[in-house]
Amino acid sequence: MCGILAVFGCVDNSQAKRSRIIELSRRLRHRGPDWSGLHCHQDCYLAHQRLAIVDPTSGDQPLYNEDKTVIVTVNGEIYNHKQLREQLKSHQFRTGSDCEVIAHLYEEYGEDFVDMLDGMFSFVLLDTRDKSFIAARDAIGITPLYIGWGLDGSVWFASEMKALSDDCERFMSFLPGHIYSSKQGRLRRWYNPPWFSEQIPSTPYDPRVLREAFEKAVLKRLMTDVPFGVLLSGGLDSSLVAAVASRHLANSEVACQWGSQLHTFCIGLKGSPDLKAAREVADYIGTCHHEFHFTVQEGIDAVEEVIYHVETYDVTTIRASTPMFLMSRKIKSLGVKMVLSGEGSDEIFGGYLYFHKAPNKKEFHEETCRKIKALHLYDCLRANKSTSAWGVEARVPFLDKEFINISMSIDPEWKMIRPDLGRIEKWVLRNAFDDDQKPYLPKHILYRQKEQFSDGVGYSWIDGLKNHADKQVTDAMLMNASFIYPENTPTTKEGYYYRTIFEKFFPKNAARSTVPGGPSVACSTAKAVEWDAAWSKNPDPSGRAVLGVHASAYEEAADVNATGLTQGPPQKVQRGIVEKTATVV
Repeated sequence: MCGILAVFGCVDNSQAKRSRIIELSRRLRHRGPDWSGLHCHQDCYLAHQRLAIVDPTSGDQPLYNEDKTVIVTVNGEIYNHKQLREQLKSHQFRTGSDCEVIAHLYEEYGEDFVDMLDGMFSFVLLDTRDKSFIAARDAIGITPLYIGWGLDGSVWFASEMKALSDDCERFMSFLPGHIYSSKQGRLRRWYNPPWFSEQIPSTPYDPRVLREAFEKAVLKRLMTDVPFGVLLSGGLDSSLVAAVASRHLANSEVACQWGSQLHTFCIGLKGSPDLKAAREVADYIGTCHHEFHFTVQEGIDAVEEVIYHVETYDVTTIRASTPMFLMSRKIKSLGVKMVLSGEGSDEIFGGYLYFHKAPNKKEFHEETCRKIKALHLYDCLRANKSTSAWGVEARVPFLDKEFINISMSIDPEWKMIRPDLGRIEKWVLRNAFDDDQKPYLPKHILYRQKEQFSDGVGYSWIDGLKNHADKQVTDAMLMNASFIYPENTPTTKEGYYYRTIFEKFFPKNAARSTVPGGPSVACSTAKAVEWDAAWSKNPDPSGRAVLGVHASAYEEAADVNATGLTQGPPQKVQRGIVEKTATVV
């Protein structure tokens, strides 16, 4: 990941202003420690902090067209840049950077080229010929971007809020899948997939099509000129990413440079569920596995720094960001700069345990749509900023545009959790990789119950956070929370504790408005909380809050075997033929 900052229309364009832009851009240097760049044109500034992943020697930014009349600063990766270069043969490229195609695509197609990009990106482009500019963010919001406005009429863009919060009167999260055009003076949506309307799809489930689409998504993300690996928690999603990458690595271009053995990384409290499962997966697929440990106290000590980097006070995001933040520091110390990660699968396939209570396929599908649309506020924000805090880039194959379109076109009846048919959460994905002839994963890993990252690193992690917050926040403080924090009022001591830290770093109203609110159970949206009346009495984002579904639910008396919801006999579907397989234990 890189860090970008752009300012247009400054009244003051003195040397002092240039120094201020450099100072603000420096706040993003953790995202791009490899090089810094700044282009100034009259009252316009484009700054860049580079993390060199592709073409480390010549790809410094900002980037230009042939005569330098078009300038672009980019954070992200364009996976189809080689194909796009073939369409731009009349253009002269200066670097091997995947992001340089953006400047030339703009020359060729004007503002209507963003949908041609296959990748994750946030960019700002200046056309000096008429001083117009555009900014755009990728379809799902994998990369962060903020937009702000100064009192002098200036317009600001930055990868993180900390670079513009002091100098802008108002700012907000730049909507994913949107483009801002100075000619129109507003945001408009460029990403318009069929699923966005939330109408119920009817395409039959084909496991082969789904499997091949995911393998393609993983392979294209092996585009790198630096050491890389996979974040492996031992859960279904990260295990599939690792299994696919490991299986195809030897035949990929990147193997010639970095070898054919994949590196995998996992973190947890000693004895945690994730550590055990990740080690087993790593041994099975033959990776060079790196296991990191942290203590509850080490995590608590890091929370303040995590909130500064991740820029949120959302409880579940902070719980999960902290171990990921600690792990990223360890990964960077090994010389690794890029990792693949498993975010997005639960949103696409209804993998969170609360989906067990979805009343019908219509509500199931609509909830998955809502979850995908909100990813930029939660898991994408966590995965990007937790890793970027240490100069590591996270890539997410499940959020590949083509893979999302294929997955979201499946009739949601196939995604529904059906204990009577042996279908647990994300069954369509599990079944697609259930290959008896050439297994990707051990059966019990392939059908392991969903474990949220903040739970999987060790259940005592969340319990420790709650206990710490109880000591920091008094009953009186929580009782008066609505007066201190009338917007998104914290309802727990843990939430109150995080909010006080956030407000210390980001005190403006605009900052607190960038964080979503509302009740949630096991990462549900507020709408899905209505699926079970009991959830309103237990609004905790942990997966263990889904009583009677999670095998280690908060309710000690919950007998998971009696529910039949966690480990039923899975079925396999091959080209429409349903067959029973052995019960997984």
